[in-house]
Amino acid sequence: MANQDAVRLDIKDTIATVLLNRPEALNAFDHEVLLGLQKRAQAIKENPEVRVVVMTGAGDKAFSAGLDLKMVASGGGPKDIFPSYRQGYDSLYTLKMIFTMYEDLAVPVIAAINGYCLGAGLELILCCDIRLACDTAVFGLPEIQLGVIPDLGSTQRLPRIVGSGIAKELILTGRRIPAAEAVRVRLVDHVYPKDQLMIEANKLADEIAKIDPHLIQGAKRAVNLTTSTPLDVGLRMETDICLSSGSAATMGEAAQQFVKKE
Repeated sequence: MANQDAVRLDIKDTIATVLLNRPEALNAFDHEVLLGLQKRAQAIKENPEVRVVVMTGAGDKAFSAGLDLKMVASGGGPKDIFPSYRQGYDSLYTLKMIFTMYEDLAVPVIAAINGYCLGAGLELILCCDIRLACDTAVFGLPEIQLGVIPDLGSTQRLPRIVGSGIAKELILTGRRIPAAEAVRVRLVDHVYPKDQLMIEANKLADEIAKIDPHLIQGAKRAVNLTTSTPLDVGLRMETDICLSSGSAATMGEAAQQFVKKE
């Protein structure tokens, strides 16, 4: 019987929480988790009430230990996600696009990394806009040690976040690094004690959710342009986005309110 709760979605007010829910397997990705991630991303995309997403893992040991090696060894997975894992361009690219769905969401996605974050788990958080980690989190891309190249986006996204040198070091060695090192190399943005992680993640989500969603989504879209466009094109597109979001028209009113507070 399929596990319908392999990825849970809880929406409270304007904040959606996506929970990887296989704690007995360190939230490793099997076909049910992958299907669940796909369905939850689509549900968020279609819900205009959602303003922020927080993604985390169930239990106190792991965000995700990566792909379930038992599934990979058996070549398993439903045909609508990947006919045969790592066999064929279309099947692998389709699997990769499940992660990209979270990167492409109009609303910000905050990763709350509560333990091991390895392999595909790390590749998933690279699709998030802001990454928070607990102080016991551990990060790594062990694929090279298993005889394959990381292929769910990290060879492209990781250098954009930490720079090519650190990215190559992590990818080419398969080495694991602790949270303190992850924040030093800018893989994560903040590190908190484990019992404070979700408090801080939800606090940040609340702060963002209170702002006009048109401004938040426009700003995210503009920042995301930096990885795919030359500066001059990005500046022009930023101008278009700011005008279409109404930020220029409302700035005078906002400035007046700010001056009154001062």
